[in-house]
Amino acid sequence: MEYTGRSVLPWFGAFRPDQISVQDCKAYIADRKQTGIQDGTIWTQLGKLRTCLNWAEKTGLIERAPYIERPSKPAPKERYLTREEIAQILAVDCAPHIKLAIRLMLSTAARVTAVLELTWDRVNFERDQINLRTGEGQRKGRAIVPMTQSLRAALMEARRAALSNYVVEWAGGPVKSIKKGFKAAAVDAGLSDASPHVLRHTAAVHMAEAGIPMDEIAQYLGHSDSRITASTYARYSPEHLRKAASALEFG
Repeated sequence: MEYTGRSVLPWFGAFRPDQISVQDCKAYIADRKQTGIQDGTIWTQLGKLRTCLNWAEKTGLIERAPYIERPSKPAPKERYLTREEIAQILAVDCAPHIKLAIRLMLSTAARVTAVLELTWDRVNFERDQINLRTGEGQRKGRAIVPMTQSLRAALMEARRAALSNYVVEWAGGPVKSIKKGFKAAAVDAGLSDASPHVLRHTAAVHMAEAGIPMDEIAQYLGHSDSRITASTYARYSPEHLRKAASALEFG
């Protein structure tokens, strides 16, 4: 809440939880919008406030958490990289740990956190597999995936130079964030609108475009239900609704 509190605490900090009303939330939303803040950011800020209040109710600090009105959650961004754009960002001259992280995200469809937490004991060169899971309690969006040949070559080079047990490392230790390094690489590649999450989305879209079954893509993404995967990526598949379209062939 430290960062989020900069915006919500000046507005709600003087209220007791039972004093917060829907109208207060709507007023906050209107004020934020007037200053140019996007709905997605407001949705996140109020969501974190709601999480804190629900936690306070659950732990007995307050009797009842108030209802927190939020703007509608924005639709997910559709941005993904074409093969040409992928080649552009891989060709950028950037720090080795940034380039390795980019290649890992593109080849494993992993979230940036999973990539930064990856350790060498979960990289199996004999089986050509990467275990993105860190434990039984942290499996959301994480899977055990095969290595591509290009990723294998990059990992073998990184392993020879490794100074720690972390695959993506800097100065012999783990990397907490690649936000600045990735942004610089994206700008140099002419892709200033790209983010680390775009790489995960890119991997899934390219698998769908190649006609890979949704259940396989779901396993790659670490989704427990392939219906979730299909709802986002089926439309990218060349076979999506093809059978239905055939029924509409009227000559």
